[in-house]
Amino acid sequence: MALDPRTPVIVGAGQLTQRCDPADALEPVDMMVEAARRAAADATSASVLAALQSVRVVNLLSWRYLDPAALVAERVGASPVETAYTPMGGNTPQSLVNKTALDIQAGRLDVAMLTGGEAVRTRNALRKLDQRPDWTEQPEGTAPTTVLGKDVPMNHPHELSRGVVMPVQIYPMVENALRAAAGRSLADHHDRISRLWSRFSEVAATNPHAWIQEARTPEEIGTPSPTNRMVGFPYPKLMNSNNDVDQAAAVIMCSVEAARAHGIPEDRWVFPWSGSDAHDHPYVSHRDDLYSSPAIRIAGTRALSLAGVGVDDLSHVDLYSCFPSAVQIGADELGLSLERDLTVTGGLSFFGGPWNNYVMHSIATMVELLRGSDDIGLVTANGGYVTKHAFGVYSARPPATPFRHADVQAEVDALPARALAEEHDGPVTVETYTVMHERDGSPATAFAACLTPDGARTWATSTDADVMKAMVTEEVCGRPGTVSDATLHLT
Repeated sequence: MALDPRTPVIVGAGQLTQRCDPADALEPVDMMVEAARRAAADATSASVLAALQSVRVVNLLSWRYLDPAALVAERVGASPVETAYTPMGGNTPQSLVNKTALDIQAGRLDVAMLTGGEAVRTRNALRKLDQRPDWTEQPEGTAPTTVLGKDVPMNHPHELSRGVVMPVQIYPMVENALRAAAGRSLADHHDRISRLWSRFSEVAATNPHAWIQEARTPEEIGTPSPTNRMVGFPYPKLMNSNNDVDQAAAVIMCSVEAARAHGIPEDRWVFPWSGSDAHDHPYVSHRDDLYSSPAIRIAGTRALSLAGVGVDDLSHVDLYSCFPSAVQIGADELGLSLERDLTVTGGLSFFGGPWNNYVMHSIATMVELLRGSDDIGLVTANGGYVTKHAFGVYSARPPATPFRHADVQAEVDALPARALAEEHDGPVTVETYTVMHERDGSPATAFAACLTPDGARTWATSTDADVMKAMVTEEVCGRPGTVSDATLHLT
């Protein structure tokens, strides 16, 4: 079957993991440039970078560029019509692939590059030396020609007033909700997630781009120690996303027609078969429960159905893996067994979690794995607190039907939302909780999501030593208590 010349295809992927003295480190934009050059070399094309019509950059945090895509384009010798930037969110790399595939298919683009990079490790090292990096600054008023994607509000004022704002607080609360919903004991569940993360570390150990290339045992991962301090119960450090990395990745996409025009061999091609995007109720306070994701279920299964495949057809899967709870929810909603491989990189704890750009690495890795086979791969992306989601199905085999995309937001928005009790004093039932710890391992503050007698959710905290001890040694989900002046008291 002849391919439609407007068929979108990934032709090159490049990754960079930078380990060097801060004085010798590339700044983020130059890391992206290096990843772009590697992607072009991967495509075996000397002309594709100069032909870029759009450079699309994932929102970065380690340096404030006003239009990073323009800097990347200039340094790779391109003169694109469009320079694009995204809002915040770990979902954005896959959302960019979905958007770019649609633009190519519709004839709006022929050649585009998607990239992102972070130099957090270098920036942190320089801060410790009280030094500011001499990195590129653009004149005020500089701006990208396009912002791709909509910003989704993340934090309700009531959550902010209770200090519930950080992923390292919310994901462990999701984890404890998962455990309680499954009826597992604290010990059994901790063993389960320690074994899961150990298998992720084994994948990272064989990945030359991974930050931590060392397989860890379940005991090493699950047991707090001086090098693996408890952060937010039940997560020691090795169960948290590792953002202290210098990593960049780039993916080059074009039409089949353009790929042929630039002499890119077909054995380099990987096709996006389908994609989807959706977000759960933006505020965690309004989620019907804290252990599921309707958006993953609806959007993820739609992406698979648009590609005409089921989970048993997938040879490779990369589930977004900032924390174990994210992987378990993704697997549960998509019908994937935890016993199969669920990462191609090693995950954000071991491969590295370069803020919003991790999934660009998982897509680049997926491209490498799929070439030369009929295998099918699934990439999932997550932004916020299991909030914003994007999905992509890929194969080196041309799709039976043209690329398909679904925006299922209206379907997700129609689902039930829980009421929020912003000012509640009185009896509650503990829904879920975590205990945040100091760097020395001592308990600092407990955070709890609680349900009022009429089923509304409210948030409370505690610094009571007995409350925090109970939370880390026994099941507190479902336990009665009272809230007074935003403080939780167990009864």
